[in-house]
Amino acid sequence: MNAGPILVTGAGGFIGRTLTQRLLGAQGGAPGQVTLVDIDLSHAPPEARRIEADLASPGILDQALDPLPRLVIHLASAPSAASEARPELSRAVNLDATLALFDRLAKAERPSRLVYASSIAALGSRFRSAVDDDTPPRPSLTYGAHKLMAETALADWSRRGRLDGIALRLPGIVARPAQAGGFGSGFWSDVFHALVRGEPYAAPVGPEAMAWLMSVGACVENLLHAAELQPSSLGPIRAFTLPALHVRMADLLAEIALQTSRRADLVSFAPQPELETQFGRYPPLATPGADALGFRHDQSLGELVNQVLEDLDG
Repeated sequence: MNAGPILVTGAGGFIGRTLTQRLLGAQGGAPGQVTLVDIDLSHAPPEARRIEADLASPGILDQALDPLPRLVIHLASAPSAASEARPELSRAVNLDATLALFDRLAKAERPSRLVYASSIAALGSRFRSAVDDDTPPRPSLTYGAHKLMAETALADWSRRGRLDGIALRLPGIVARPAQAGGFGSGFWSDVFHALVRGEPYAAPVGPEAMAWLMSVGACVENLLHAAELQPSSLGPIRAFTLPALHVRMADLLAEIALQTSRRADLVSFAPQPELETQFGRYPPLATPGADALGFRHDQSLGELVNQVLEDLDG
């Protein structure tokens, strides 16, 4: 793991908690080597240095960047549905605070490795054919537009040699906490919780809905892999769509039911057309650039479901 201080923003979130545990294990539990920033760090390990505040609050960047980290993993974000409902929130968190972090790091004496958690929302949702590395980004939500703007800024600072950045366009990460607020795609996680508990659930998409999915464990492995890549392996391309499993809702339900011994028909369908258009009509995906760099998905639907169920049980 990258030697020296590490900063994780958004460390109190779903992905951030799992990432923090992995980082602290890699650092041997050395007190203060990993700095966490989020508005709620009540579940953070005591050996981490904790800054419990909004990243955009006055003076917080000064604290977070002293000492200057060698590695920054920037997860802090307002989620998609919340961003669409409140574009000013998305602007403040997903763009302004993110650009402020990039700018401050770019003024340092040496460039830090910066791993930025972008999103497939930067690509949009209304695709005419399969998606690959040559598919032009056409965001269809404010959230995706701001993610794409931040990707562009990161690439420009990296071109100038002031940052050593890489943006990862994360697919749908499962399973987020039950009924997690602000995530338009949260139903892909909610079906796990419903079947594990043996409770009925009405999915807001039909059984033929398709998504690009990844377990949180695989996501964290990819974030850590990005932290270790040599700058020479990246070149001018600094944003990569991660490989993901292309999953049909009916197949996902069948696999969860198989592994939990529940009935798949506990989940019914009440499709909302606009929501399904945004989060349930993803075509086949090819990611040769990310594949060549060693990024990986969960290998099979069975492995993804097994990993998620292990996480929920833990």
